[in-house]
Amino acid sequence: MFKKLWNSRWQRSEDPLRAALGRLEREVMDVVWQTGDTTVREAQAVLPRRVAYTTVMTTLDRLFKKGFVARRRAGRAFVYRALRTRQQTEAAVASRMVSGLFSGDAARPILSNLVDAVGSQDDGVDLLKALEEMVRDKRRRMEQDRLVNERDQADRKA
Repeated sequence: MFKKLWNSRWQRSEDPLRAALGRLEREVMDVVWQTGDTTVREAQAVLPRRVAYTTVMTTLDRLFKKGFVARRRAGRAFVYRALRTRQQTEAAVASRMVSGLFSGDAARPILSNLVDAVGSQDDGVDLLKALEEMVRDKRRRMEQDRLVNERDQADRKA
């Protein structure tokens, strides 16, 4: 059962937002990204399937509360716009997911599985080399940041 869930929901998804948003939320966000500023009625008219006005209104309200869209009043209606581009949203969602995965006791087993998964790809050796380089670069930046922070603290004490 887990394998089926993993394969269907995560492994081969062509839409990175699938894990964070429901089907209708993704469809509404696609409309918002395509049209720019949009009202509930305008979004409803462009959706690829028939959806009740109140359902679209509720969906946009939820997207607003989740921080995906902003809204402003225009007469009696709200006008919605995306707070980020699709690419920025995908990156933010992926970042939150990865941060969640690597918190707590599961971090080491997940890292181990990540390395195994990368290594089992056709170009696994090249990907592992790229991963090693990224780790080296990150260590260098972290060390530089540590030294800067130590100097700043020493300057404050002096």
